[in-house]
Amino acid sequence: MNRRFAPLPLVALLLLAGVGAPARGANAIPAVRAPGAEPLAAALAAEARTTARAARQLGIHVRDLETGTEVLAVAADEPRILASNTKLLTTAAALSAFGPGPLFETRLLARGVVSGGELAGDLAVIGDGDPNISGREHDGDVYAVFRRWAQALAAHGIRRVTGELLLVNGLFPGPRIHPGWPRDQLTSWYSAPVDALTFNDNCVLVRVRPGKQPGDRARVEVQPRLGYFRILNEATTVATRQEARLFVGRAGERDTIVVRGTVAQGTGASEEWVAVADPPAYFGHALAAALAEEGIAVAGRPREVHGLPAGEWEEIARHQSDLLPTIAVTNKKSQNLYAELLLRTLGQRRAGEGSWEKGVQTVSEFLVGMGVSPGSFTLADGSGLARGNRMTPRAMTQLLAAMFASPHGREYVLSLPHSGEAGLRWERRLAEPPYRGNVFAKTGMIRGVSTLSGYAKGRSGKVYAFSILCNEIRGLAEAQRAQDRLLRVLVDRG
Repeated sequence: MNRRFAPLPLVALLLLAGVGAPARGANAIPAVRAPGAEPLAAALAAEARTTARAARQLGIHVRDLETGTEVLAVAADEPRILASNTKLLTTAAALSAFGPGPLFETRLLARGVVSGGELAGDLAVIGDGDPNISGREHDGDVYAVFRRWAQALAAHGIRRVTGELLLVNGLFPGPRIHPGWPRDQLTSWYSAPVDALTFNDNCVLVRVRPGKQPGDRARVEVQPRLGYFRILNEATTVATRQEARLFVGRAGERDTIVVRGTVAQGTGASEEWVAVADPPAYFGHALAAALAEEGIAVAGRPREVHGLPAGEWEEIARHQSDLLPTIAVTNKKSQNLYAELLLRTLGQRRAGEGSWEKGVQTVSEFLVGMGVSPGSFTLADGSGLARGNRMTPRAMTQLLAAMFASPHGREYVLSLPHSGEAGLRWERRLAEPPYRGNVFAKTGMIRGVSTLSGYAKGRSGKVYAFSILCNEIRGLAEAQRAQDRLLRVLVDRG
């Protein structure tokens, strides 16, 4: 048995050249080209006509992975905005380039003389772009890694550091915020700035509670509790929910948390994840706070540097992270920051520069190497938050087919959310038998866009690659229902 797609059965993948000419005209339904697949294709085509009502710009392609043939094509050669389906490209490139093992390595170093529990010198942290130091996607203590570092310092006899905490941060040049991201969403968690030193997903949890009486100032706290953040609280308590209008955000380029508006008396806490402005400073203050909690004081304030200063440095501790759990969070949780860190790591390690431009170049070269036509896609970032990421549905299924057949096919497929998977956006979609667990796919959602691409197993045991790219949608719920109806047909008739 082939174990690459458990629990899906074995399928022999044949990628055939010349799958069939594209249909002419937007949302046109072409003739069937898959031998023996006429009933399935006819049923999908009928459902696709209904799906076309949910989006003004629709693109669909379904590919039989056993024969490599086309089952359905609807505007399959028209590039569509991908949204978070972009993560399928980024994670495929990263998995193919690096393999599933160790990828990131963040190191804690020290220089100076230790005497009587005191380090007469400095500490340094060398960032490596690891999103797994801590974060909202990781259960437990956000300081867990830092506490282990404190234990390592104590094992070296260090209880006090007289010098500085240096944050070595020269891995990713250029802006931390992509110029193509929506400017009105930059304080939201999904627009967190990208940096080689990342802590808590470069976000802070802001919790707002009402005061005791109407007119009282609301109560605001941040997690983790760091003196680093300034809080501007202008929110007041009102009597009813109907009067409540709360805004939680950040003041421009500064790490000032802003809370304005009203919160209803007698209600529970309102929570909002807010992206920080300065990730290295956040990282450094969090590390200093964690060390202090463990009884290790650092005299100097954290300071960002772009290269390790000269001197005799000794490694105290390191934190390593594997790629596989990183791409699982990227795809299953649709975590933008993880995708962008993977993209810029690809640029740094494969093209010599950790910029968005070199990352995009690296992913583009990977796609072409997998047989995807250069004219079938354009890329802007690694997550899909930018609207400049476009691809044809046919090119998407070509990539999916190639990855399915690749040495890391099983790992790639299982990194995707599956239908009915608890705790994810998929939890209530296609959750009933026989659909539950038979669709592995990535969703995508930005303003006016709903996309869904991945793999589906039919009742016959065949596995299909599919891409349903809905642009200029009439409504998100309507587009998702249309996507699900198509997949039900694919599972039922396939």
